[in-house]
Amino acid sequence: MAGRIRDEDVVLVRERAPIADVIGESVQLRPAGGGRLKGLCPFHDEKTPSFNVNPTLGYYMCFGCGESGDVISFIRGTEHLSFVETVERLAQRYGVSLTYEQGNATAGRQASQRSRLVEAHKLAAAYYAEQLGSPEAVTGRQFLAERGFDQAAAATYGVGYAPQGWDHLVKHLRSKGFSQEELILGGLASESRKGSAIDRFRGRLLWPIKDLAGDVVGFGARKLYEDDNGPKYLNTSETPIYKKSSVLYGLDVAKKEIAKRRQAVVVEGYTDVMACHLAGIPTAIATCGTAFGSDHIGLIRRLLMDQDEMRGEVVFTFDGDAAGQKAALKAFGEEQRFVAQTFIAVSPDGMDPCELRLARGDVAVRDTIAARVPLVEFAIRSVLGEHDLETAEGRVQALQRTAPLVAKIKDRALRPEYARRLAGWLGMEVEPVAARVSELAGEVRAPQQRRGAPTRSVDGAATTVERELAKLAVQHPVLVAPQYDALSEDVFTSPELQAVHAVVAKAGGTATAAGGETWVTALLEACPTDEVRSLVTRLAVEAPLSDLEPDDRYAGAVLARAQELSATRATAELKQRLQRVNPAEEPERYGRLFAELVSLEQTVRALRERGIGSL
Repeated sequence: MAGRIRDEDVVLVRERAPIADVIGESVQLRPAGGGRLKGLCPFHDEKTPSFNVNPTLGYYMCFGCGESGDVISFIRGTEHLSFVETVERLAQRYGVSLTYEQGNATAGRQASQRSRLVEAHKLAAAYYAEQLGSPEAVTGRQFLAERGFDQAAAATYGVGYAPQGWDHLVKHLRSKGFSQEELILGGLASESRKGSAIDRFRGRLLWPIKDLAGDVVGFGARKLYEDDNGPKYLNTSETPIYKKSSVLYGLDVAKKEIAKRRQAVVVEGYTDVMACHLAGIPTAIATCGTAFGSDHIGLIRRLLMDQDEMRGEVVFTFDGDAAGQKAALKAFGEEQRFVAQTFIAVSPDGMDPCELRLARGDVAVRDTIAARVPLVEFAIRSVLGEHDLETAEGRVQALQRTAPLVAKIKDRALRPEYARRLAGWLGMEVEPVAARVSELAGEVRAPQQRRGAPTRSVDGAATTVERELAKLAVQHPVLVAPQYDALSEDVFTSPELQAVHAVVAKAGGTATAAGGETWVTALLEACPTDEVRSLVTRLAVEAPLSDLEPDDRYAGAVLARAQELSATRATAELKQRLQRVNPAEEPERYGRLFAELVSLEQTVRALRERGIGSL
């Protein structure tokens, strides 16, 4: 075992490893003001970011769960490594030479188990990639070519070939100083009946699987020969460095685009990831021989910064057959863990992205993803397809199975709309369907609030979005003009932000403002009280929620989200009014209110789509 790492070297590793860069590889961080950064905590599940990083001091803290520490403790906690393994990993990455104390010369030269296994996988990946060019690998090259991947594509994704012999890789790595025990422990080799090590992968095409930091931790191997009695795909088994439930293929290269575009496309295989990336969908990722689960969701949520204020989207791709429908229903069960909007994209004729790209080109792949439909709709229609809706019994049975799906929709504003859609698909009256959904959702009628009365309980998401909108009006009035000026006071639930809205109007409105110091001065002069003046000052210096400089798309998303939340509140109020009207006694009034409700909910949907489309 290696000796103790010298204290001076540990300090140097801390100094050389930028905490914002290291944490930013697994957590989407956004400016939080004062030079601080904020994101979703990787140590507990949360919907609103409370994980803060101070790059200047080199420390982080989560105000939700209390986890705190430096760059070393972060890697230890998220990667489940020992202190020595963590320091060695960071030292190797940032070029720090370590000196070991309290150990002999041999121990001092030894690296930690993880570092050794990662290095072995790095060398194995290079060996397999080189073998892809050998005469024996012609079948593997043909496999790739038949699926539209040339030599450059193979090199980009590190695709390799494992020779058919028993121990080619073992001999290669043994010559590099690795022991038989290390190769077996790392999943690169298996123990034969005679006790010797033999290659785990033989005569197969291989894809290296990397963690978020870009280290190769495992392989996915595709069968090539008929006499291979193994499964079609053979993946690395669970090892000290490879946990299939917490690894997503392609995430190491897709993570930046996922964070930038606020979109993740989940496909089913390695070639599908390659096809999507090459076709212009750089946010595609895939599980590695296991079902999409909660650990995968955690990874994606942190990269999306998946929170209620500014939602992204997750697009699943499944075949349209029975297996695909089953997978979609399972995904819908996990969907509630996301704040992001979830969709499903089903390609024509049930082709996967790789097949679709080969048959119809890159545009067809992009069009399929663009034509995505809400996952909840797909799940409901899949269940309905299993029942005979021409009979009363079939409709009732279908209702019993689909009403719980509608009741599970996390966005309450969407439930009434899908209840109406479900009634239409079933050919039933809306009222009994809506009543069943409400019952299953556990909804109770809220007490009526006097119109115009102050809101006692302000939704957190609304407050955040409204503040962001006011901030844009103060800092970047050109981006929100003239829409901001046309907003009614009701868009803002906070009296303070209503006052700011009035100040903007008094100063001439955003449509006449050029921004800058002159505009802020005009706003301050228009403030009626010191309290409002103080708020405008804070809004002028506060950092935006986005870690990028606000632009037209960002401003459009904030405007649409604020109006969506306002329309949603109006929808809830109108529903309460509608519930108090007896349609038999006041049919005209009921019809008028119902038409108004339908129009409002259409507005909510349009605003939601506009907000997502602006990001």
